[in-house]
Amino acid sequence: MSRTIVVVPCFNEAARLNMRAIQDYGRRAEGAELLFVDDGSSDETWDLLEHLRGNHPRRINALRMAQNGGKAEAVRQGILAALQSGPDYVGFWDADLATPLADIEAFRRVLDAKPQIEMVIGTRMRLLGHTIDRRPLRYWLGRIFANVASLALGLRVFDTQCGAKLFRATPELARHFQRPFLTRWIFDVEILARFAQARRGTTLPQPREIVYELPLDSWHDVSGSRVKRGDFVKAAGELARIYWTYLRPGAAPADRAAPVPAAHAPHFPAPDARDKQQRAA
Repeated sequence: MSRTIVVVPCFNEAARLNMRAIQDYGRRAEGAELLFVDDGSSDETWDLLEHLRGNHPRRINALRMAQNGGKAEAVRQGILAALQSGPDYVGFWDADLATPLADIEAFRRVLDAKPQIEMVIGTRMRLLGHTIDRRPLRYWLGRIFANVASLALGLRVFDTQCGAKLFRATPELARHFQRPFLTRWIFDVEILARFAQARRGTTLPQPREIVYELPLDSWHDVSGSRVKRGDFVKAAGELARIYWTYLRPGAAPADRAAPVPAAHAPHFPAPDARDKQQRAA
């Protein structure tokens, strides 16, 4: 079975973490692990994450950032840490579990069945038989943004901002996460832009051939979201920066930064070693 690590960025999530759902997943998940990244929280988030890690050492791990750097940086550090333990797939998931953790299995099945696919993107499409609960204003703002982002990318993407994504763990993916993101709000688009830039003018499969959009069975808005209306204005400015840096004709290839030092990564014992640790406990 393919080994998967899913990064869950957290910032002051103590009141919103669904501990029961996380622990249920930790008990029954096979081949999938959760890496929570505490992004400099000032509440009891880290205490809860340590509790989860202690109760489910085979399935749940945690990384603590010294200070708040934003979701994009928390995800980037988490992905780099996860890649160091040699999984088959890595991804990230929103801490509010608007997309249920059980859906990770559907994402894995796509990568298992389609070796040409490098990235699976959760898509919040209002289809018959699916339960997609979004506030009307956020839905329409999201549709407008997705259309504009698609024009910038030259790639038709229905939902760039869904917080559920899974990637095949490859050296190329590691390179794309080595450099800090330019953007704070729409790093999802920036990831796609980095893939597009790296493959432009090559014989490698282009993004439309390696990205798979997976309609979610269920998704619901969770109260306490930190996304505000004004953030869409900031996102527009960040989208312009993405286009100018990666996508405009003649844009220079970005320099490749050195990998993040191993000291930033949590310890991921090999699966058999963890089994021994649990038996000894």
